[in-house]
Amino acid sequence: MTRWIIFIIIYILLTAYGFQAIKTITKQSWIHYLFLGIAVIVVGNFIIQFTVTGEGRVLSPAKSYAFGFLLTFMSVNLVLVPILLGEDIIRGLYSLYDKFIVKREALHVPGRRKFISQIALGIAAIPFASLLYGMFKGKYNFRVLNYTLHFEDLPDAFDGYRLTQISDIHSGSFDNKEKIEYAVDLVNEQKSDVILFTGDMVNNKATEMLPWKETFSRLKAKDGKYSVLGNHDYGDYVDWNSSAEKIKNLEDLKEIQKEIGFDLLLNEHRYLEKNGEKIAIVGVENWGKGFKQKGDLKKASSQISSDDFKILMTHDPSHWDAEVVNNEYHYHLTLSGHTHGMQFGIEIPGWIKWSPAKWRYNQWAGIYEALGQYINVNRGFGFLAYPGRVGIWPEITVIELKKGVKQA
Repeated sequence: MTRWIIFIIIYILLTAYGFQAIKTITKQSWIHYLFLGIAVIVVGNFIIQFTVTGEGRVLSPAKSYAFGFLLTFMSVNLVLVPILLGEDIIRGLYSLYDKFIVKREALHVPGRRKFISQIALGIAAIPFASLLYGMFKGKYNFRVLNYTLHFEDLPDAFDGYRLTQISDIHSGSFDNKEKIEYAVDLVNEQKSDVILFTGDMVNNKATEMLPWKETFSRLKAKDGKYSVLGNHDYGDYVDWNSSAEKIKNLEDLKEIQKEIGFDLLLNEHRYLEKNGEKIAIVGVENWGKGFKQKGDLKKASSQISSDDFKILMTHDPSHWDAEVVNNEYHYHLTLSGHTHGMQFGIEIPGWIKWSPAKWRYNQWAGIYEALGQYINVNRGFGFLAYPGRVGIWPEITVIELKKGVKQA
């Protein structure tokens, strides 16, 4: 209850600044009432969704949209506050100067300047429009990202081998079947040799995947489809009635993955063979700093040779620094996801690559290299919490393996 009271107080204070800006630039009372009405509806819906409806911490689409609209509305006020607060400080200093230096009899505080509020609202419109776009368009703005990686010890038979990675489906957030079917078709159009899925098929419950099972069953690759579990797949964010119910949920999800056609790797490996040569696909359960650590890399690699060419699937990229990159087994390519690139950022190839995710993860999106090994952190197929994406678009990764040294 205390947290809600603090939240409402902060919300009211921030909204008050936004209301001041609206009143300064227009005298139309209907606009004032509209702003206040939106403020009440947004916060009211958010409180209802997170206190009255739903199943505990389960993130339903309704909850996600409640959070998304709150974030969008608050983005306006969060931009306005520092600008208008700065103006208030200047107004206050001016009035004190007028009173004590100029020696006016009465304290006079100048009114807000209209053009300051107009500038503030103009700036605030940028994140407001971006977040709305991200909710209604950006979250399904699928991108295919192609990489070519060179390895001197790649088996000759796998020179030119193509793999497609998808990650973080989060099926419980989907609300547009046509867009998801388009994305699945886009994966198939890449005609890769193998499809690798690096975890978080659902938000919380196996049942979230049932409406999408047929759609994802259409994923095809001649050498198969392999998967691992992500932190959301274990059902840890649900208040279950019993431990048996939670266990059954995970078993149901494993069965759904099997029915879709995924070979789920639970701290184990598979070999892909071609023309008498082979590469190892190693898959661990979730291992992440601050998250579940069921991944057992030693167990997963216990039946393969240190000389094998290895592709490791591990959901959380923090695993790479912690246990992988300095491992004596030398994992040539690691595939991860988990970060979503925070679903918000700015990426202009060759110019800028930024997201708040970089403050939490050393490897948060794209290809990284260390000690002759690579990791790709997929930006995610779906979305979670905020029901959108801004600047960090949903990703389908295609990686081509090449024999030899990359040419300068």
